[in-house]
Amino acid sequence: MSYIEGFVTAVPRANKDAFRQHASGYAGLMKEFGATRQVEAWGDDVPDGKLTDFKGAVKAQPDEVVVFSWLEYPDKATRDKANEKMMNDPKMKEMGASMPFDGKRMIYGGFEPINDSGKASKAGYIDGCLIPVPAKNQDAYRELADRYAAILKEYGATRTVDAWATTCPMARSPTTRAR
Repeated sequence: MSYIEGFVTAVPRANKDAFRQHASGYAGLMKEFGATRQVEAWGDDVPDGKLTDFKGAVKAQPDEVVVFSWLEYPDKATRDKANEKMMNDPKMKEMGASMPFDGKRMIYGGFEPINDSGKASKAGYIDGCLIPVPAKNQDAYRELADRYAAILKEYGATRTVDAWATTCPMARSPTTRAR
């Protein structure tokens, strides 16, 4: 089964071209490490939330744009090996030193697809969301995602993907408990 590593970060609006160039170099390297696909989506319609939102999650400043991206791997083992290789690759260290954004505010995690319907092709316009779901409700969420995917495709979506987090680092703060 495929595996997805997702990322959300804030990039200064003025660094869009530098970010594209950085992402292109990163894509090539990650494909060497086993990724089958990389998608980078520049924020276009990222609304302010009532309780939480993407901007708040990455502490985006007024001059920054939220970027939503992911890597697809054939399976979790390939992703884990890629992450291991990244830590020791000098090209990754160079890229890390020249990122056109503040990587400390990036959030990321690994996700196991629970619904992947439609054809994987060149990405068009992307809507994305992060939803907290209690672990005990995974099966119910999977059923809902399947029904929702059918409706979205009826209204023009070419592909829907829902994925369950399996590895998401927790932020360490006085109000966050380690799990």
